[in-house]
Amino acid sequence: MSDTWRWVTDGGLETDLIFHHGVDLPEFAAYPLLRTDDGRALLRLYYEGYARVAEQAGRGLRLESPTWRANPDWGAALDDDAFALDDVNRSAVGLMRDLACEWIDRVADTTVVGMVGPRGDGYAAGSAGSADEAAEYHAAQIAAFAHEGADEVAALTLTDTREAVGVVRAAEVAGIPAVVSFTVETDGRLPDGTPLGEAIETVDAVAAPSYFMVNCAHPQHLMPAFERSGAWVERIRGLRSNASTQTHAELDEAETLDEGDVDVLVSSHRAVEALLPALEIVGGCCGTDARHVAALWGVSG
Repeated sequence: MSDTWRWVTDGGLETDLIFHHGVDLPEFAAYPLLRTDDGRALLRLYYEGYARVAEQAGRGLRLESPTWRANPDWGAALDDDAFALDDVNRSAVGLMRDLACEWIDRVADTTVVGMVGPRGDGYAAGSAGSADEAAEYHAAQIAAFAHEGADEVAALTLTDTREAVGVVRAAEVAGIPAVVSFTVETDGRLPDGTPLGEAIETVDAVAAPSYFMVNCAHPQHLMPAFERSGAWVERIRGLRSNASTQTHAELDEAETLDEGDVDVLVSSHRAVEALLPALEIVGGCCGTDARHVAALWGVSG
């Protein structure tokens, strides 16, 4: 654990719930759990694991809402209209606020984050036709987070720069800080082939977010991105890695959970850490749970 790290965040919410708790998540969507007492209790139990990591590490906790799929297209697949999605996005931020208050004596600090996911599949390129289209598409969800008092909005698993720019612009209109998190393939490039550094520079040039993160890739897959280094590496403040070294295509086809090798995850993560001078947010993504994140932080969890 580096002295510069400030924030613990969570791991692979959906894979943890599906494979460890036997929860059916149609369309890989966790947000419907917010509508029942049992679902909210399960979410509370999930986030509790990361509160424990933050408590042991003596660091702050980012509570990122379970709303990665709570946008119009994915909502429609679950028969949720705009009113239903607005309600659930507000409810998600409310739950995160409640947990932050409940754990105020245990955790050094908390940040409540409204999570946005891509319009399309998180592993495929081409989610956005244009930045303006993406801004309009994500505006309602981001506005719901802002109205409910989220500290920031974070767009995870983005696959192209157009959607990233759109998210930032929508957040500017809503008056809430925005974070952009790209995913990369095994070659360190976005799914559309754009080098990570070029993607960060492109977004920064037209609509700079507060900072960038990278998620949903094993640290080994991120390493090739640093063959072309530059000032852009200092814009990356967060890393949420997959447990598995499999490709996105292989993970899409997998019927069982690949929890990876924790020792390999940690050692690979350490190699990436050395190349990210501004890194301060560490968590996990697909296939990880509180055990993986605890190992990254060097605590028992």
